Amino acid sequence: MAWPVVGAVFSAVGAASGIGQSIASIAPTHRQCAIDIENNSADYTLCNLRIYTDSGSCEKPLPATLGASRSGSGLFIKTPHTARGSVGVFTYDLCKNSEHQNSGKMAVMFSNPYDFNLYANWFAVGVFDVDKRCDYDLYREMYYSEERGFVRGEAKCGSLTYESDVVTIRATMSDSYTPVVTVQVCNNWS
Repeated sequence: MAWPVVGAVFSAVGAASGIGQSIASIAPTHRQCAIDIENNSADYTLCNLRIYTDSGSCEKPLPATLGASRSGSGLFIKTPHTARGSVGVFTYDLCKNSEHQNSGKMAVMFSNPYDFNLYANWFAVGVFDVDKRCDYDLYREMYYSEERGFVRGEAKCGSLTYESDVVTIRATMSDSYTPVVTVQVCNNWS
Protein backbone atom coordinates (compact mmCIF):
# COMPACT_ATOMS: atom_id res chain seq x y z
CA MET A 1 0.00 0.00 0.00
CA ALA A 2 2.95 2.36 0.55
CA TRP A 3 4.04 2.18 -3.11
CA PRO A 4 1.26 4.41 -4.53
CA VAL A 5 2.14 7.11 -1.96
CA VAL A 6 5.85 6.98 -2.88
CA GLY A 7 4.95 7.12 -6.57
CA ALA A 8 2.76 10.19 -5.99
CA VAL A 9 5.58 11.92 -4.11
CA PHE A 10 8.05 11.25 -6.95
CA SER A 11 5.51 12.57 -9.47
CA ALA A 12 5.00 15.76 -7.46
CA VAL A 13 8.75 16.31 -7.09
CA GLY A 14 9.23 15.72 -10.82
CA ALA A 15 6.48 18.20 -11.67
CA ALA A 16 7.93 20.84 -9.33
CA SER A 17 11.38 20.35 -10.84
CA GLY A 18 9.96 20.79 -14.33
CA ILE A 19 8.19 23.99 -13.32
CA GLY A 20 11.42 25.34 -11.76
CA GLN A 21 13.37 24.60 -14.94
CA SER A 22 10.71 26.34 -17.03
CA ILE A 23 10.85 29.44 -14.84
CA ALA A 24 14.67 29.46 -14.98
CA SER A 25 14.60 29.33 -18.78
CA ILE A 26 12.23 32.33 -18.90
CA ALA A 27 14.05 34.44 -16.27
CA PRO A 28 17.83 33.92 -16.49
CA THR A 29 19.59 33.64 -13.13
CA HIS A 30 23.17 34.18 -14.30
CA ARG A 31 24.49 37.63 -13.37
CA GLN A 32 27.84 39.13 -14.19
CA CYS A 33 29.20 42.58 -14.89
CA ALA A 34 32.08 43.07 -17.32
CA ILE A 35 34.20 46.21 -17.05
CA ASP A 36 36.15 47.75 -19.95
CA ILE A 37 38.34 50.69 -18.94
CA GLU A 38 40.49 52.93 -21.10
CA ASN A 39 43.00 55.55 -19.92
CA ASN A 40 43.13 58.32 -22.55
CA SER A 41 44.88 60.76 -20.22
CA ALA A 42 48.45 61.64 -21.11
CA ASP A 43 48.93 63.26 -17.68
CA TYR A 44 47.76 60.48 -15.33
CA THR A 45 48.45 56.81 -14.72
CA LEU A 46 45.69 54.85 -13.04
CA CYS A 47 47.44 52.99 -10.21
CA ASN A 48 46.82 51.24 -6.87
CA LEU A 49 43.67 49.39 -7.91
CA ARG A 50 41.30 48.59 -5.04
CA ILE A 51 38.14 46.47 -5.28
CA TYR A 52 35.17 46.01 -2.95
CA THR A 53 32.34 43.61 -3.78
CA ASP A 54 29.13 43.88 -1.79
CA SER A 55 27.67 40.88 -3.56
CA GLY A 56 29.44 38.37 -5.79
CA SER A 57 33.16 38.27 -6.50
CA CYS A 58 35.85 39.35 -8.92
CA GLU A 59 36.33 36.56 -11.48
CA LYS A 60 38.88 38.41 -13.66
CA PRO A 61 40.66 41.35 -12.03
CA LEU A 62 41.22 44.68 -13.71
CA PRO A 63 44.84 45.65 -14.43
CA ALA A 64 46.68 46.86 -11.31
CA THR A 65 48.01 49.87 -13.26
CA LEU A 66 46.88 51.54 -16.49
CA GLY A 67 49.30 53.94 -18.16
CA ALA A 68 48.47 56.48 -20.83
CA SER A 69 46.74 55.04 -23.92
CA ARG A 70 46.25 51.70 -22.18
CA SER A 71 43.08 49.73 -21.65
CA GLY A 72 42.01 46.72 -19.66
CA SER A 73 39.04 44.69 -18.56
CA GLY A 74 37.66 42.79 -15.61
CA LEU A 75 34.74 40.55 -14.78
CA PHE A 76 32.57 40.45 -11.66
CA ILE A 77 30.16 37.54 -11.14
CA LYS A 78 27.38 36.66 -8.72
CA THR A 79 27.97 34.02 -6.09
CA PRO A 80 26.68 30.73 -7.51
CA HIS A 81 23.43 29.30 -6.14
CA THR A 82 22.41 32.55 -4.42
CA ALA A 83 19.60 35.01 -5.10
CA ARG A 84 22.06 37.93 -5.16
CA GLY A 85 23.60 39.85 -8.03
CA SER A 86 27.01 41.24 -8.85
CA VAL A 87 27.49 44.52 -7.00
CA GLY A 88 30.57 46.53 -6.02
CA VAL A 89 32.95 49.41 -6.49
CA PHE A 90 36.56 49.78 -7.61
CA THR A 91 39.02 52.64 -7.39
CA TYR A 92 42.27 53.77 -8.98
CA ASP A 93 44.59 56.47 -7.68
CA LEU A 94 45.17 59.23 -10.23
CA CYS A 95 48.99 59.33 -10.29
CA LYS A 96 50.28 62.49 -11.99
CA ASN A 97 53.06 61.36 -14.32
CA SER A 98 55.19 64.52 -14.11
CA GLU A 99 55.08 64.84 -10.32
CA HIS A 100 54.88 61.21 -9.19
CA GLN A 101 52.10 62.05 -6.73
CA ASN A 102 48.44 61.15 -6.39
CA SER A 103 45.95 63.83 -7.40
CA GLY A 104 42.83 61.98 -6.28
CA LYS A 105 41.05 58.67 -6.45
CA MET A 106 38.65 57.78 -9.25
CA ALA A 107 35.82 55.40 -8.37
CA VAL A 108 33.37 53.31 -10.37
CA MET A 109 30.30 51.72 -8.73
CA PHE A 110 28.23 49.03 -10.47
CA SER A 111 25.08 47.18 -9.44
CA ASN A 112 23.76 44.24 -11.46
CA PRO A 113 20.92 42.89 -9.29
CA TYR A 114 19.52 39.40 -9.19
CA ASP A 115 15.85 40.43 -9.21
CA PHE A 116 14.92 42.78 -12.06
CA ASN A 117 11.35 42.93 -10.76
CA LEU A 118 12.56 44.91 -7.74
CA TYR A 119 15.84 46.52 -8.86
CA ALA A 120 17.62 47.84 -11.95
CA ASN A 121 21.20 48.10 -13.20
CA TRP A 122 22.85 51.21 -11.74
CA PHE A 123 26.33 52.69 -12.07
CA ALA A 124 28.27 55.73 -10.90
CA VAL A 125 31.64 57.41 -11.54
CA GLY A 126 33.52 60.10 -9.68
CA VAL A 127 36.72 61.44 -8.18
CA PHE A 128 37.40 61.62 -4.44
CA ASP A 129 40.24 62.59 -2.12
CA VAL A 130 43.19 60.22 -2.33
CA ASP A 131 42.48 59.06 1.25
CA LYS A 132 39.01 57.69 0.34
CA ARG A 133 38.80 53.97 1.12
CA CYS A 134 37.37 51.47 -1.34
CA ASP A 135 34.92 49.70 0.96
CA TYR A 136 31.27 49.26 1.88
CA ASP A 137 30.97 52.92 2.86
CA LEU A 138 32.11 54.10 -0.58
CA TYR A 139 29.77 51.63 -2.31
CA ARG A 140 26.87 52.78 -0.12
CA GLU A 141 27.69 56.47 -0.71
CA MET A 142 27.78 56.05 -4.48
CA TYR A 143 24.60 53.94 -4.57
CA TYR A 144 22.37 55.78 -2.06
CA SER A 145 23.73 59.24 -1.17
CA GLU A 146 23.41 62.65 -2.70
CA GLU A 147 25.75 63.08 -5.67
CA ARG A 148 28.81 64.93 -4.33
CA GLY A 149 32.04 64.18 -6.14
CA PHE A 150 30.32 61.72 -8.48
CA VAL A 151 27.39 61.14 -10.83
CA ARG A 152 25.03 58.16 -10.80
CA GLY A 153 22.50 56.77 -13.24
CA GLU A 154 20.36 53.86 -14.22
CA ALA A 155 21.81 51.84 -17.11
CA LYS A 156 18.74 52.35 -19.29
CA CYS A 157 19.14 56.14 -19.06
CA GLY A 158 22.35 56.42 -21.11
CA SER A 159 25.85 57.62 -20.42
CA LEU A 160 27.43 59.44 -17.49
CA THR A 161 30.09 62.16 -17.55
CA TYR A 162 31.91 63.41 -14.47
CA GLU A 163 34.37 66.30 -14.78
CA SER A 164 36.73 66.83 -11.85
CA ASP A 165 39.55 69.33 -11.45
CA VAL A 166 42.00 66.82 -12.94
CA VAL A 167 40.23 64.35 -15.28
CA THR A 168 36.94 63.73 -17.05
CA ILE A 169 35.36 60.29 -16.74
CA ARG A 170 32.77 59.04 -19.22
CA ALA A 171 30.91 55.78 -18.71
CA THR A 172 28.10 53.67 -20.11
CA MET A 173 26.40 50.52 -18.84
CA SER A 174 24.34 48.17 -20.97
CA ASP A 175 20.96 47.27 -19.54
CA SER A 176 20.93 43.47 -19.45
CA TYR A 177 21.37 40.49 -17.15
CA THR A 178 25.08 40.49 -18.05
CA PRO A 179 25.92 44.17 -18.58
CA VAL A 180 29.16 45.74 -19.75
CA VAL A 181 30.37 48.94 -18.09
CA THR A 182 32.64 50.97 -20.36
CA VAL A 183 34.80 53.65 -18.69
CA GLN A 184 36.99 56.27 -20.39
CA VAL A 185 39.33 58.56 -18.47
CA CYS A 186 40.73 61.60 -20.28
CA ASN A 187 42.49 64.88 -19.56
CA ASN A 188 40.34 67.70 -18.26
CA TRP A 189 41.10 70.62 -20.57
CA SER A 190 38.82 73.16 -18.93
